[in-house]
Amino acid sequence: MNKILCSTGALLPYGGDYRQLEMLSRQLTCDGYEFMMDAPYYKEAEALKQFFQQSGLYTPILHCEKGIGESIGQGGDAQWADALEKFEINCDIARSIGAEKMVLHLWNGIPSDSKFQNNLNGYRYLDAIARRYGIGLLVENVVCTVGNPMGRLCQLRERYPEIRFVFDTKMAAFHGQLDSLYDPEYAWLWQDGYLAHYHVNDYAGGYMDWENLRPLPIGKGNLDFTRFFEFVNRTGYAGSFTTEATAYGSRAFQPEMLNGQFQYIRDHLK
Repeated sequence: MNKILCSTGALLPYGGDYRQLEMLSRQLTCDGYEFMMDAPYYKEAEALKQFFQQSGLYTPILHCEKGIGESIGQGGDAQWADALEKFEINCDIARSIGAEKMVLHLWNGIPSDSKFQNNLNGYRYLDAIARRYGIGLLVENVVCTVGNPMGRLCQLRERYPEIRFVFDTKMAAFHGQLDSLYDPEYAWLWQDGYLAHYHVNDYAGGYMDWENLRPLPIGKGNLDFTRFFEFVNRTGYAGSFTTEATAYGSRAFQPEMLNGQFQYIRDHLK
């Protein structure tokens, strides 16, 4: 059964007070949440875990702290040790709050995919840690500065046949690759079960338009979501979707806008 989730990153500023989620959630009609792990939360990990356990918020997915992928890409003993230590904390939090899956930016930040061999080699260590915690690791098709996301997913699949992915509509569109999802060349993504989660965000820019690289609500960009959901329905996908868009042109909490996104997705799923 499809689950429509809301990213906590759409509700809180970076490192914002996660305790507000209990109150904000009362105004939302999503099925649950994808918790965005930010770097400031490391220092209060125990309190964060206790909050989620007591709140009862359904949080089946944790979005791993993005700096981990950046450290892996940089390489070096110090960066690698820091990445592993922080990743283990992410996994511990994920298990404690009831998350079954974790979204990973395997490459990120300024290094991006410029030293992709580091990211490619590092995945197996991260996956082994996640499996130890009972967490399914999902690599996202995040933007690249050297290669492109679909090419990187292909490399990862070739090396790690059991890997699973998150497909982000905005990230794909940034590289002109949203239509690649429908291309028979990449049918293995859905035919062989590699797609385990979707991030559904609109995008108003063109090819690698850095000034417009931000998630927008459906209908505020130029993506064809009618075609997207027709495709998703044809493939028989029965997994989860996350919306990440904040209020259009504002960081203010707008439950009407968010609830409209959730309903749009529900209305377009069989």
